[in-house]
Amino acid sequence: MVSAVTLIAVVAAVIGTVTTIAFHGYMYGKLDDQLHTVALRAAKPPGGGPPPGGGEPQRFDPLAFVDARGLPVGAFGAVVADGTVTDSRVVVESATTPGPGAEDSGQPMTAAQRGALEAAGLSAGEDARTVDLPGLGSSRVEAVTDPHGTTVLVGLPAAEVGSALTTLIVVEVCVTGAGLIAAGIAGAAMVGVALRPLRRVAATATLVSELPLHSGEVALLERVPQAQADPRTEVGQVGAALNRMLGHVGSALEARQESETRVRQFVADASHELRTPLASIRGYAELTRRGHEKTGPDTRHALGRIESEAERMTGMVEDLLLLARLDAGRPLGLESTDLSPVVVDAVSDARAAGERGHHWRLELPDEPATVHGDPTRLHQVLVNLLANARTHTPPGTTVTVRVRSTAGRPWVVLEVADDGPGIPPELLPHVFERFARGDASRSRSAGSTGLGLAIVEAVVAAHGGRVEVESVPGRTVFAVRLPALPPATAHSQQGDRLSTSA
Repeated sequence: MVSAVTLIAVVAAVIGTVTTIAFHGYMYGKLDDQLHTVALRAAKPPGGGPPPGGGEPQRFDPLAFVDARGLPVGAFGAVVADGTVTDSRVVVESATTPGPGAEDSGQPMTAAQRGALEAAGLSAGEDARTVDLPGLGSSRVEAVTDPHGTTVLVGLPAAEVGSALTTLIVVEVCVTGAGLIAAGIAGAAMVGVALRPLRRVAATATLVSELPLHSGEVALLERVPQAQADPRTEVGQVGAALNRMLGHVGSALEARQESETRVRQFVADASHELRTPLASIRGYAELTRRGHEKTGPDTRHALGRIESEAERMTGMVEDLLLLARLDAGRPLGLESTDLSPVVVDAVSDARAAGERGHHWRLELPDEPATVHGDPTRLHQVLVNLLANARTHTPPGTTVTVRVRSTAGRPWVVLEVADDGPGIPPELLPHVFERFARGDASRSRSAGSTGLGLAIVEAVVAAHGGRVEVESVPGRTVFAVRLPALPPATAHSQQGDRLSTSA
């Protein structure tokens, strides 16, 4: 829009300039024609010969043309001899009737005016020239020589020409300005109307860009209205192309969702079905090992290994089943939960289960750190983080668990920090992925399934929070951020539970 108005302004300026130059040439040409006519009259003055019938000869007046009828006020004549003005006359009142008394219409030029003419240095035979005379303004002046050899300067005022040019320029500027304003208003209205369909197309694209397309079930129902998808117009072609693209994206998302649903359902079904045979394997192995029949040491060792592996596989199946349920959006048992007791219980269990000589520290706030969460799942988050620290750090490592609140948005932050060797940089971006393992050989000597941190992220996300990790040699921190529950809400929910239990 600005470019269009600028182009119109440039075109108007060019047209105005050309028009002004042409008008200037026309007006000054017309003035010069008038000046030349008066100059011819001055070059052939009447008088100077004997009158008809005898008598004294008439007196010769080289400036008699100044008193002629029709000259405008400000016209003048001047006699020049040797570059000096010897006689001059200026029309101060337009002469309408010739004859006696007509000379009263003119008066001599002032010394300053004569000096300006002398400084101009005009001579006969030259083209007309513009001279500025004090008190008279701009005048066009031409020099002629009369029959007696006298050089006469003839001048006509150019004020009317200058005034006409000024009026033309003012009119051009005003008309151009008004035209630009009108063009700007009309252009803005036209562009607004023309771009309205495109804005609707952009609004549809914006709505689609705000949809969470990366995961979960996606219903991509947004489309450009049919009125803005008419292929006969340029904007309609854009809208139709966007609708086709959204259709392809929607089909791809549906296919992805169906595939994820089938895989998730398979994992859930397989995990559920595997729980029973695994429990049976463990039971029969333990029953055989504790039976009255005598078994050799190799058999007892084999049975122990069967129980151990069955127990490990049961844990993996339970983890897979939990992840499948979380992916499916199964609701959690949310209630007002103070994290401090949960942390104390989890750290006590980790200290009791630890056999590697770790040092455990607690940093808890004085006030309750209350969140709206599932206590069982939050306890599992802590157990997995502490097991990760215990498993992947050497004996003597100090593990610190702290709970704190953040300023600004109410978050409760649960941190598990250790001063161990840290996580390898190449593994750090993938620690929360499923079956992510630190050992490339995927050794099972540590008992890790690679699902613990994946469960942590899934459970925290189901609570509306997020988990982050920072690790350098000597310091590794897992930070779990959960939305804090306002104290008034927490007290209200605790009161409701107490009244219900009573």
